[in-house]
Amino acid sequence: MMNDITRFFMTTASNKIMEIVVICIVMDTIFGVLRAIKEKKFNSNFGINGAIRKVGMLISLVLLALVDSIIRLNLIGFIPEGARTYLPGQTVGTMEFFALLYIAYEVVSILKNMSLCGLPVKKVWHTVKKALSKYTNELPTDSTN
Repeated sequence: MMNDITRFFMTTASNKIMEIVVICIVMDTIFGVLRAIKEKKFNSNFGINGAIRKVGMLISLVLLALVDSIIRLNLIGFIPEGARTYLPGQTVGTMEFFALLYIAYEVVSILKNMSLCGLPVKKVWHTVKKALSKYTNELPTDSTN
């Protein structure tokens, strides 16, 4: 039994898409901390709300990996054709599907924090923000135009 649990966690932790989520969370946290230092105040990435969101993402992915180990769904049909070539495999379980959404969310947050830290990505951030604002009102708030 313990061997099965260990194998499950090792398999989940070594999933390439899960690894990218973890990298994105670390990057967003680092740039959130740098932004907090620059602004001399806490922000949504460096505080309890950001921590809860990030831990919640990781917990949900582990639980979805458990679902995937019970029910083998392939959700690759929900991924655009052009994006499929960048995926590490031919199947997308529920964990990978939500992980891809979390990666997109974190990349937007990383760009916002990089821009607010003064890195030369302001034009990219504004372009992404403008494009996404057509489809959602769930964008992170910032002090840039």
